[in-house]
Amino acid sequence: MNHPRILVVEDEALIRKDIERSLTLLGYDVAGSTGDAAEAVDLAMEQRPDMVLMDIRLRSAMTGIEAAKVIRTNMGIPVVFLTAFSEDSTLHEAKLAEPLGYIVKPFTEAALRSNIEIALFKGGEESKLRMERDRLKRSVAKGQDDEHVFIKHRGRAVRVAFREIEHVEALKDYASFHLKDRRYVVHGTMQEFEAMLPARDFMRIHRSHIVRLDRIQSIDDGDVLLEGGTKRIPIGRTYMSRLLALIPQV
Repeated sequence: MNHPRILVVEDEALIRKDIERSLTLLGYDVAGSTGDAAEAVDLAMEQRPDMVLMDIRLRSAMTGIEAAKVIRTNMGIPVVFLTAFSEDSTLHEAKLAEPLGYIVKPFTEAALRSNIEIALFKGGEESKLRMERDRLKRSVAKGQDDEHVFIKHRGRAVRVAFREIEHVEALKDYASFHLKDRRYVVHGTMQEFEAMLPARDFMRIHRSHIVRLDRIQSIDDGDVLLEGGTKRIPIGRTYMSRLLALIPQV
């Protein structure tokens, strides 16, 4: 069984050794230890630990907070801060590094374990989200000419021109891309698809609907009627004024 691997960053040698001992007793593997922030970044890059325990106040050119920012941003590794300082100003500064927890020294092994387990769980959820975003990018990717997307459908990447898409409809954790004669269902959020579609051609008119502007036939009683007259799509109240501003009227 593989044990979670934890990198320890603490510049007090005796405290660092005590943390290493506690981690071993609690069933974790020590992926490395150092008292220098820059070395911590190098170790994190080299060892790829499951988590980093990082002292906020390190006596080195780089601070623990700065090192944590690099590790979180560049490597996506969860960081839990160790600190003897619990005042608001320190915690506010530390928040900028997006840690997954704080442990105030001195701490018990029970507190150490609970914070580590919570951070590992949150880190795992973050990793799943990153993988899902990457999968989404692979499933729906813009073409090089910026005029089409490739949509993953039944194991194939299908080329779909933006001009073919009439509207996009949210389906819980999925979205349905409606074309004139077919549709494709893709996992992802409306926010992601809204950002992907050209703003000059598409607009979100409801929390669950994005429409192609030149497919709108009429606006009637709070609904959009698409070309052909068979598809009515509701307009959210917060979107109405912006939609009317984009539609040429005489």
